[in-house]
Amino acid sequence: MDADWPEAMKMTSVVLKLSVRDLVHADLASCGWSGSAHHLAGVATQLERVRLGEVDYLAVCTPTDVPVAKAGIDYRVKEGVGTLWQLAVHPALQSCGIGTFLVEAAELRMRNRGLRHAELGVEESNPRARALYERLGYVAYDRRPDAWDERAPDGSLRRYETMCTLMCKELP
Repeated sequence: MDADWPEAMKMTSVVLKLSVRDLVHADLASCGWSGSAHHLAGVATQLERVRLGEVDYLAVCTPTDVPVAKAGIDYRVKEGVGTLWQLAVHPALQSCGIGTFLVEAAELRMRNRGLRHAELGVEESNPRARALYERLGYVAYDRRPDAWDERAPDGSLRRYETMCTLMCKELP
């Protein structure tokens, strides 16, 4: 903190009431912080799978019902396991506990479906996310390359390639 700030400002904190609900198509217009238009088109496609019961897609919202975090849970990747993917928290609100709130809500959703295991992949270039998952009880068990297409500012598609650490957790 800046030494010139009044003492009251150095100790100020804000409490934000959050809720979790299903992400819906209408939310995508306010989720630009989570990725490119190409990414959001992919999310829209995944939302179609919600109707089939193949996935859940969660949104953490402020009291004004605007999403500030999102995550998908895919139930088709591995039998009896909920696979978390596309987790994102608004950059201005990272490190405020919202990621923990989101993961715990996703785990509750999985337990309510009778699942006892959760898995996810975290990019090895994202140590902050891995530290969060480890604090929440996830354990690394393997590595796997991953890739997807991203739309560049000039409109062309680029292939993004990365290495992910696979992590799992037994749900109580």
